[in-house]
Amino acid sequence: MPSLAVLSVFVPTFLFVSLTPGMCMTLAMVLGMTQGVKRALWMMIGELLGVGLVAFAAGAGVAALMLKLPAMFAVFKWVGGAYLFYLGIQMWRSRGRMAIPDDLSDVAPTARKELAMQGFVTAVANPKGWAFFVALLPPFLDATRPFIGQLLVLIVMILAIEFCALMLYASGGKSLRHLLAKGGNVRLLNRVAGTLMLGVGLWLALG
Repeated sequence: MPSLAVLSVFVPTFLFVSLTPGMCMTLAMVLGMTQGVKRALWMMIGELLGVGLVAFAAGAGVAALMLKLPAMFAVFKWVGGAYLFYLGIQMWRSRGRMAIPDDLSDVAPTARKELAMQGFVTAVANPKGWAFFVALLPPFLDATRPFIGQLLVLIVMILAIEFCALMLYASGGKSLRHLLAKGGNVRLLNRVAGTLMLGVGLWLALG
């Protein structure tokens, strides 16, 4: 168990990191706009699993192994980025299952498994996420205390903070959807969400 002194610095540090706009938060906002907060929860489940895996790997030193296999990591990034880019184009053109139709009462929900996979891929293939955890997590681990216990406690706290940030962004996306829909700007809404998704895809592939 980390000391209270460590936690008093750890919590605000990772709260700031989680609230900073990035790929996962942008994806949460997009899905809040297009699918609603409840369905966005499935993306959050996948994203939190990915974040937990990355945090554990970084804390355990597995990140060094990935640095020895940059080609495999690059392929994973490009595949995930291309998929998100494709979704962004479909949404920008008001097509596909994630796009909002003119009749807002007839929104086609995206499969839960697909939403969860989007969140997982975005979290695991996010180089900035690896960089944050590799740089920030180890300093909070005390070598004089049991390692696994400390790491698990910190990961639980990371996931709790991350979930709160995801909910905040998804709720903001839902509010934006209602605001634009009142003016009949559904097409504009699709283009805003699609542009954000395109940006996430490019960021993931080229980051």
